[in-house]
Amino acid sequence: MKIAHASDLHLLSLKGASWLDFANKRWIGGLNLLTNRGRHYLTEIFERLIDDINESDVDHLVITGDVTNLALDEEFRFAKELFGRFRLSPKDITVLPGNHDAYIQKGSTHFTTHFGDYFSSDKDFQWKDKDPWPIVRVRGNIALVGISTSLKTPWFTAYGKVGDKQLGRLAEVLMDERLAGLSRVVAIHHPPAGKPSKSRVRGLLDRQHFADVIRRAGCELVLHGHEHRDIRNSLDGPLHRVEVRGIQSATYDAGAKSGKKRARYRIYDVKEKTSLGLKSSEIMRAWNSESRRFEAAR
Repeated sequence: MKIAHASDLHLLSLKGASWLDFANKRWIGGLNLLTNRGRHYLTEIFERLIDDINESDVDHLVITGDVTNLALDEEFRFAKELFGRFRLSPKDITVLPGNHDAYIQKGSTHFTTHFGDYFSSDKDFQWKDKDPWPIVRVRGNIALVGISTSLKTPWFTAYGKVGDKQLGRLAEVLMDERLAGLSRVVAIHHPPAGKPSKSRVRGLLDRQHFADVIRRAGCELVLHGHEHRDIRNSLDGPLHRVEVRGIQSATYDAGAKSGKKRARYRIYDVKEKTSLGLKSSEIMRAWNSESRRFEAAR
């Protein structure tokens, strides 16, 4: 089973937007677009990523949040149209919301409206109260468990929170006998481990509670985004340390200044889980600004 992990697309569309749409926290994001984000996070790169995925033998794609820049309805509509170009169906693409997708309260509604098919749990794992989170999608030898840490936050902040309800259900799912023998991959937007997780401005507020769940219930791999960097951390599990992996933005290009932040995504070839952890191999695909395509990272 091959899983591709990408994150932080920041797809932009201002079609139909008016000045009233920026009479809230969006004005901060709008200023950022003018000074940085709008010039360096490019839709063209995501289009080339789609081509690269379509030409590969990837079985499932995971996007760990920040699909949009400003949580505008038109941005979600625009993103959904682009996702329609993947050969993989919504059942084989899992999309989580990030902090940018909840810039304002309506963002969460827009995300659900346009991407509901991309984060729906398998029928046997749907919650009775209709709350979708956490989601569970079993694919081959993998059980993908998706968490939402997306919420509207005060100006100049971008932190996330799992919440007690989700944490309780996460523990229940990870210890579910139906997942025995499967490689459990937890996907989350905010980093749940390491120094970035501790930031009061950008971190995960209940990171310790999340770590407690992983220590008790275990999983084989945690994937996250948010920091736009290739990050490797780990958490204690009941039998072994659990790898926690972050990834760069999938659409970033600042030319020669890109450095280690240059757009990338990673493919995991998951073999099996063992008493020592996940047995897998991985390949990094990186954006080449000269050839205008993704290539194997050197």
